[in-house]
Amino acid sequence: MLLASMKRGLLVGLKTTWTLGKIIFPITLIMAVLQYTPILPWIAKVITPLMKLFGLTGDAAIPLVLGYFLNIYAAIGAILTLPLSVKEVFILAIMLSFAHNLLVESSVAVKTGVKLWIVLVTRLGLSFLAAIMVNLFWHGGGQAAHYGLVQTSSTSPNGFMAILLEGIQKAGLGIFQLALIVIPLMFVIQILKDFQWLTKFSKVMSPFTRMLGMKENTSTTMAAGLFFGLAYGAGVMIQAVEEDGVSQKDLTLAFIFLVACHAVVEDTLLFIPLGIQVWPLFLIRLGVAILLTLIVGTIWKRSGIMKRKEASYDNKNYHPPV
Repeated sequence: MLLASMKRGLLVGLKTTWTLGKIIFPITLIMAVLQYTPILPWIAKVITPLMKLFGLTGDAAIPLVLGYFLNIYAAIGAILTLPLSVKEVFILAIMLSFAHNLLVESSVAVKTGVKLWIVLVTRLGLSFLAAIMVNLFWHGGGQAAHYGLVQTSSTSPNGFMAILLEGIQKAGLGIFQLALIVIPLMFVIQILKDFQWLTKFSKVMSPFTRMLGMKENTSTTMAAGLFFGLAYGAGVMIQAVEEDGVSQKDLTLAFIFLVACHAVVEDTLLFIPLGIQVWPLFLIRLGVAILLTLIVGTIWKRSGIMKRKEASYDNKNYHPPV
């Protein structure tokens, strides 16, 4: 059993790395070439006034947009080509942690029955607010960021072929570092799934879900989102909602928590190659998720909004739209 799980985990890790590599490699290569053309400087100049609000230069708008509409991997591919400060990379990391892959992950939320506007307002609002707060209260991080194996060069390459070779090198090293994280991660996730440890973990989480104002049957949904993320864990989450009979109130509270703090292992580890401290990133996400869920749950409880809405639901027989 263990050997079979290890084999499946390795295959899934390699497949995932290949899938993500097909995103990161071309984006990194294109961005590496474009930075030596007038295109990126022009975009940066147009967006600079808005980006200053977040403590970012206009260049940082490119990975931010890529991360919002595609995923963190695409954003990292762009970040690897930019000469940013440690503070700027951290701000981008925290913004992208709260809001990334919006098209896919928002559709997952809608499929489980959560309103689209709740997901988008929560994720983008947290992303913008976190960036503004970090920019206002953190006065360090002015030194240049070093991206692990990917080092920025002080001299510009001479000629198109030199630029192309530099882009290929950065893209290749970026994928290699990604593989060092993704393959072991998928390996562990496969073992967790095959040995039903996720179910056991959900039982351990029951007191935590009750503290946040949710019933115990929400714990599997929470565990799936925390471990696998909204996109990777979609199947587990939808199945848990259908089989465990999670109420509309608890489902919405669970997603409010998870849009702020999901895939905590994967999303946190992915930023290690960017050379930033990931523990503050993790603690900020977790703290904000707990605080936001408690506040929303308290407001709903005192106002009676969710009670009125749930009057039209039979919680025992409720099934989200598929």
